[in-house]
Amino acid sequence: MNPLNIIVVNDHLHVAGGSDQIALSSAIALADRGYQVTIFSAVGPAIPELLHRENLSLICSEQLPILKDSDRLRASVQGIWNAKPAKMLADLLQTLSPHETVIHVHSWTKALSSSVVSVALKKKFRVVFTLHDYFIACPTGSFFNHPKQTICNLSPMGVACLKENCDSRSYSHKAWRLGRQFVQAEFGLIPKDVKNFIAISNYSRSVIEPYLPKDAVIHLVDNPIAIAQGAPVSVRKNNHFVFVGRLAKEKGPNLFAEAAQELGCKALFVGDGECRQQISQINPTAEITGWVSQSEVAGYLKQARALIFPSLWHETQGLVVAEAAAMGVPAIVPNTCAARDFVVDGITGFWFKGGDSEDLRQKIAQLNDPELAHKMGLAAHERYWSNPATIERHVEQLEKVYANILIS
Repeated sequence: MNPLNIIVVNDHLHVAGGSDQIALSSAIALADRGYQVTIFSAVGPAIPELLHRENLSLICSEQLPILKDSDRLRASVQGIWNAKPAKMLADLLQTLSPHETVIHVHSWTKALSSSVVSVALKKKFRVVFTLHDYFIACPTGSFFNHPKQTICNLSPMGVACLKENCDSRSYSHKAWRLGRQFVQAEFGLIPKDVKNFIAISNYSRSVIEPYLPKDAVIHLVDNPIAIAQGAPVSVRKNNHFVFVGRLAKEKGPNLFAEAAQELGCKALFVGDGECRQQISQINPTAEITGWVSQSEVAGYLKQARALIFPSLWHETQGLVVAEAAAMGVPAIVPNTCAARDFVVDGITGFWFKGGDSEDLRQKIAQLNDPELAHKMGLAAHERYWSNPATIERHVEQLEKVYANILIS
């Protein structure tokens, strides 16, 4: 049995987003390797895979995520400083040694708050953050101006940032986020007292690094994907260009719908969201599946000539691009987005100018050539499987990070 204790801090005990999937799957894999793993959370219920598992324990404060709590005053207070889990974590840490324990933070902004991180840091435990988003520095977590639909280049918490109405909801919500960010920095000690961070792409690292402590150690750990190796998709036989994900403005579905309409090519949107009606108005022939299972997503990708990932904001990774590559499907991604780390421009797909519908249209037009798409798909498949992002590799990388943290 491995003496190392790992506490995985994550808002949810179930999958409500991509970061949850990574946090929970890695916790299971670490427990299976013999580490003593505790998932510390605020929101249940737990997925069945977490229950009655050797070396894995669950601690949950049994609270609501702040966006789903009908008591808005309670939610506002909880989101800024959640006292209940802070006390629970303090009690847990009393039983553990700081020299044999790593606290791995995945998410804290949806329910737990920075209170739990403050407890760990004050008790001199080693803490590492996986940077699934940009909340460590940016009040809205995205470096994106929603009303203007552009990437934000303002200094977080600077005077211009304080004045700018960039929130997806309202300035009053932005004001609450600013308050939370102040408390997070001054009392949660994030990021100033955190030394170790995990970046999930080189691109996202370049975005966030200027806002981390100067002595911060940034480890690069790839997020895993669950794709079995098989023969590459015969994309030359496919004629759909496919978008996968939430149909929200910042994800760029309208940009794709417009480009596909102008080209007269077949557009397939796998997902749902606020832009569904707008997409149908822009491109009446576009197909929209609504939300489907992960296995169905894989089925739709196998029907793709290429994946279109037109996100308007930085993102931190964009795993669906890696999933497409693992199947032999080329991708078109913006040059202003972390998904570009998965694409060798002109070899396994294309980069286009972020937010530029005309440039996106030109790149899609090039992949209307079935032989070029086939060549790029084969290159994407070969490149991915030369160093696949498996859960085994992910955990091996985490083990090295934890070892480095404990000896530092």
